[in-house]
Amino acid sequence: MADSFTVRANIKGIDLAPRKVAIVADLVRGRSVADALVILDHTPRRSARPVAKAIASAQSNAVNNHGLDAKSLVISTLSVSAGPRLKRFKPHMRGMALPFQKKTSHILVEVTGVEKPKKKPAAAKAEKPAAKEEKEA
Repeated sequence: MADSFTVRANIKGIDLAPRKVAIVADLVRGRSVADALVILDHTPRRSARPVAKAIASAQSNAVNNHGLDAKSLVISTLSVSAGPRLKRFKPHMRGMALPFQKKTSHILVEVTGVEKPKKKPAAAKAEKPAAKEEKEA
């Protein structure tokens, strides 16, 4: 059997609180990539879209850059961490200003899969027609 490989995708600076993104990440952690994308398409939360984009990015990295089989991809790691916070103030009564923070988050996705079976080289195919010509003669 072929060895399994791990491929990453990292999305940084999403304008959502890490707690809210982590709730959606828990839904699909450990599932196959195809199942995860279907689940996220039907999840009515704002954070479902960036998580789906991260998983789709990891899938395309695995298939196009590393030659893995798309059907064998499984989410091995899906972690959400806190990004930088923007400190802002909201005007309040009597000339006061109340501080608040705009939270951001980072998503790291690692998918594991098996390499596609390699096709036989074209040189082997070129020899077959020559063999047929010898039989005909």
